[in-house]
Amino acid sequence: MTTTSGSPAAEIELKLEVGHGAFAALCRLPVLAGIAADDREQLATYYDTPDQTLSAAGISLRVRRTGERHVQTIKAGGAATAGMFARPEWEQDLAGPDPDVGESSPLRALVDDSVVARIRPAFSVAVRRRSWQVEWAGAAIELVADEGTANANGRQAPVAEIEAELKCGSPDALFSLARAIGQHIPVRLGVLTKAERGFRLAGGQLNEPAKAQRVLLDPGMDVAEAFAAIVGACLRQFRLNEEALRTNPGADALHQARVVLRRLRSALSIFRTVITDDRFAHLADELRLLARSLGKARDLDVLVGRLGPNADVNIQAAHGQAYAAALATLDSQRTRDLMIDLIEWISLGAWRTHPADPGAITQPAREFAAAALKKLRGRLKKRGRQLGTLEDEDRHRVRIQAKKLRYAAEFFESLFTGKRARRRYTKFRKRLARLQEHLGELNDLATAPSLMRDLGLDHGSLPPDRRKALLAKATKAHAALIKAKRFW
Repeated sequence: MTTTSGSPAAEIELKLEVGHGAFAALCRLPVLAGIAADDREQLATYYDTPDQTLSAAGISLRVRRTGERHVQTIKAGGAATAGMFARPEWEQDLAGPDPDVGESSPLRALVDDSVVARIRPAFSVAVRRRSWQVEWAGAAIELVADEGTANANGRQAPVAEIEAELKCGSPDALFSLARAIGQHIPVRLGVLTKAERGFRLAGGQLNEPAKAQRVLLDPGMDVAEAFAAIVGACLRQFRLNEEALRTNPGADALHQARVVLRRLRSALSIFRTVITDDRFAHLADELRLLARSLGKARDLDVLVGRLGPNADVNIQAAHGQAYAAALATLDSQRTRDLMIDLIEWISLGAWRTHPADPGAITQPAREFAAAALKKLRGRLKKRGRQLGTLEDEDRHRVRIQAKKLRYAAEFFESLFTGKRARRRYTKFRKRLARLQEHLGELNDLATAPSLMRDLGLDHGSLPPDRRKALLAKATKAHAALIKAKRFW
């Protein structure tokens, strides 16, 4: 897709990740039968400043060499979410391997001249690229498969991905084609561009556990746009932690994967009144089952952490078995399909294309957020009364309510601008996090004995019970939170 330097092209594509060795099977797929493939070797060099100013601004600059041809591509931060990318893109042919960032370059309109002056090669990606022009479900799609290696700062990482770019027709066809491919080879939702992959590799962050990043919502967004942005951010974080867990199983990646599933389920709960459609219940149930499948491994992580050297061989064996079961779930067709189903649903679902109440999803996101936060805070205030005397199950419900409020606050905080709102949000979030911490420790104390009994072990080896002190702290934290001024 080539344009002049003045007008960007619109790029809408679905990115999928596959395992190394899958490309031979890809070439034999029925959906590609009779379609000639364009096959070539490519070397792409990506450029940025030493402090990655372009990357931080959502901009990528690369020069790709194919044979004797050099093509420069600039991509700006547009509408991007997990798997789906729709970004402004400029392409131009070059006489050689060096980028053209002169006065006529679109880059000049995106960053200051001082940034352009510091641009240097950052990393390279060498791939064998096969591409097919596919007619599918009434749409024209360019299917591109890349297999090769990213190289950065002496580090290497494999690249194995498929991109389905819509040339004309409905975006539904991208997902239909992805499912047809997924019937024959395992495909997973892709969330990293090659630029992001390269920068993570350069910084030693590739396949590392990923915490939630701030969700930046424009105050001018409507409810549908805000919901899609929030869920897209959650899916991205889940996929990053899923890859970290599959690559190097460990407690941090597992914990972050479960946290983001809770965030995702909370988002569906918060927006439920306006996004419920014929797919909602199924997707919500699938997410609940996925989260539950990771729960035992997490519970045993916590137990092993508490016991330390006192964790006997039976606990260690159960721990290993729980991780094996969790990884088997992540490797299942069901989980792979769920991620693709979700990104299709937030992009093209009936809740968005044929809403039951069009006014509900087009209302300003800021108004919806303020009402949702008020409601969640009210529930937490009511359920947290007499926190110190509640039974374990009732206190657990308070903990769940606190999580929902915290996730909603994190989702929506960027909609409320100004210094006063920022100060209030910071204090509110700190107090809410403190309450969550104490309630989490209390929940661990409540569940540890039953977990030990399930393993046929004596829970007498657990550390001393700190319940009384924690209850006092949780009660104090709840009172402090309710007194905090609202930021919305």
